[in-house]
Amino acid sequence: MSELSRIEHTATEMRLPALLEVRGLKRHFFIDDGLFARERRSVKAVDGIDLTIRSGEALGLVGESGCGKTTLGRNIVRLDRPTAGAIRFEGIDIATFDDRQLKPYRRQIQIIFQNPYSSLNPRLTAGNMLMEPLMLHGIGEPAARRDRVHELLRLVGLRAEHHDRYPHEFSGGQRQRLGIARALALEPKLIVCDEPVSALDVSIQSQIINLLRDLQEELGLAYLFISHDLSVVEHMCDRVAVMYLGRIVETASAGDLYAKTYHPYTRALLSALPVPDPTVETEEIILEGSVPSPVNPPPGCHFSTRCPFAVPACSATTPELVEREPGHFVRCIRLDEIS
Repeated sequence: MSELSRIEHTATEMRLPALLEVRGLKRHFFIDDGLFARERRSVKAVDGIDLTIRSGEALGLVGESGCGKTTLGRNIVRLDRPTAGAIRFEGIDIATFDDRQLKPYRRQIQIIFQNPYSSLNPRLTAGNMLMEPLMLHGIGEPAARRDRVHELLRLVGLRAEHHDRYPHEFSGGQRQRLGIARALALEPKLIVCDEPVSALDVSIQSQIINLLRDLQEELGLAYLFISHDLSVVEHMCDRVAVMYLGRIVETASAGDLYAKTYHPYTRALLSALPVPDPTVETEEIILEGSVPSPVNPPPGCHFSTRCPFAVPACSATTPELVEREPGHFVRCIRLDEIS
């Protein structure tokens, strides 16, 4: 991204209000080691996350499997309750709300699941499935609800005759379109997209991605787009946050992140992307070892056990996210030395 583009992006971002602010979010799952266990252990799936999503913005969340992306998404939608931290939606902290208090916010924050078949009720037709959230929230009369269902089918590229079909009668791409329509039913402002194309054929993935982009532009939606596919995120998102073992290690606008990365983990992820030019030579960075257990993460920097630049101080100090360039934040104590 050029300097002019960077300035324009920052200026646009500053004008947009913060729709969602996550601060210090943690989700620890406690393990039952039996009656005589000396101490209570926990899986630190999300271990202190800060992020902001602005109105109409698509924020990509990337990282290896098991880093906590889906857990974070489920906490934001409040399908799960965080252990600590704040989830402020339009300035209201909903992290500790009970089901009754959450009901108005269920309309504003929705989710699209990874598997379009297992997330749909096999006993309901497409029409009844889309009608259900409208009935639960008391929206409209029966005739208005039917019109809304037909409008939702049209929005996602399905036809009115699909109204009476069951999930098993749809293809994989059509099922995901139906899942998207269900997420749109209550006219939300924010949608968490949890790996929405990873379970689909490659030939269908681009159609769904383009649909999500068109819907974002038409309806003014904000997305938290969770994915392990960095090429999809580059095409889909305005900003990108890179997650490793429950923490954000780097975040920037998509143009800045793909043009210049700072954190060694992000560099390794991007080095694995194929380059569609046979004349360009690239070197893939192979990380040694495996991702440590979230039950007992390494002290200090969680990435220190796999980082090629690690020194003893990395294990003794927990790094903070620091702003390396305007809007580009990195979590690394050796940032000046390895840049």
